[in-house]
Amino acid sequence: MKSFTKFKLIAAALGMALSAGAFAQNIKIGAILSVTGPAAFLGTPEQQTLQLYVEKINSEGGLLGRKLELVSYDDASEANKSNSFTKRLIEEDKVDVLIGGTTTGNTMAAVPLAERAGVPFISLAAGIAIVEPVKKWVFKTPHSDRQVVERVLRDMQKRGFKKIALLSETSGFGQSGHKEVLALAPTLGMEVVVVETYGPKDTDMTAQLTKIKGNPAVQSVFVFGLGQGPAIVSKNMAQLGMKTPHYESHGVASEQFIKLAGPSAEGIRLPATALLVPEKLPAGDIQKKVVTDYTKAFNDRYKVDPSAFGGNAHDGIMLYVDAVKRANSTDKEKVRAALESTRKFVGTNGVVNMSATDHSGLDLSGLRMLEIRNNDWTLIND
Repeated sequence: MKSFTKFKLIAAALGMALSAGAFAQNIKIGAILSVTGPAAFLGTPEQQTLQLYVEKINSEGGLLGRKLELVSYDDASEANKSNSFTKRLIEEDKVDVLIGGTTTGNTMAAVPLAERAGVPFISLAAGIAIVEPVKKWVFKTPHSDRQVVERVLRDMQKRGFKKIALLSETSGFGQSGHKEVLALAPTLGMEVVVVETYGPKDTDMTAQLTKIKGNPAVQSVFVFGLGQGPAIVSKNMAQLGMKTPHYESHGVASEQFIKLAGPSAEGIRLPATALLVPEKLPAGDIQKKVVTDYTKAFNDRYKVDPSAFGGNAHDGIMLYVDAVKRANSTDKEKVRAALESTRKFVGTNGVVNMSATDHSGLDLSGLRMLEIRNNDWTLIND
């Protein structure tokens, strides 16, 4: 009897030790990012931001007393790799949350896996299809392309531009923006009089721009693309002597675009987040502290200012941290429910108010209209 009692005590102690060990396991954050390939200028600051905040949170005691562990894979800007790495993160790495999908196409390749496995997935891409229709487990941090399009078209309206030319990239991002421009313009009393496209790897858009230049009705040009393409468009417009007002999407909201486009970027307008102009925000701006603190932390670590895309990752990990704290748990369903009930969360993209019918939670107030002047961002007060 004594030996049996002793065995039970040992077993109980062992069970307690195992339970304690299990409780102390790291919280695994799975990331699928485009650190190489055409979207690398988006994915690299996202990767750097996640690493920065995992280390920062751990240095401050972790989350619910547990350490965060970043498990990250580079999908090389390829949707099929995004799918396979998502599968690995879910089935082999057993992550608690998925953050990533640098582009809309790569996000959509991962969505079915996250939905089927019941893992919270916070996308860093903008496509409206990511959250419309609403998917139970999927959320996203940047403004949607629909919101970006509306912000641009309304600025055109204020300047009296009613007839526009649309030049969009044939990528998933470009196609989504293309669709939104054609759908929204007529509702605002505007007409898209020229529609042209270019491929993500194209190195010259002179032919498309010549058609746009040849139409005297065009009052402004809206370019919707990522990476080097928009910079090439800008240079080609300068080479053709085009003086038509030029708008870009948030897909070029980084210092790299200004460097790539050079002098041809002068006068271009685009919608972007407060993160690009933290020092130019008024003292009472609700986002000023968040974007200033993030800019300083990123600059201290990497010696460069962050881009809006790094800001997407900042909001992604901080939304997850906020949800875990409110749920007081890493249970996936509890965290999902907490994400869905996020209210008044101030991020780099704006103030987030999610609901069962809105898994983005942003409105147009978070999009600031900027103009490039003298190789720098200028905040347009409107």
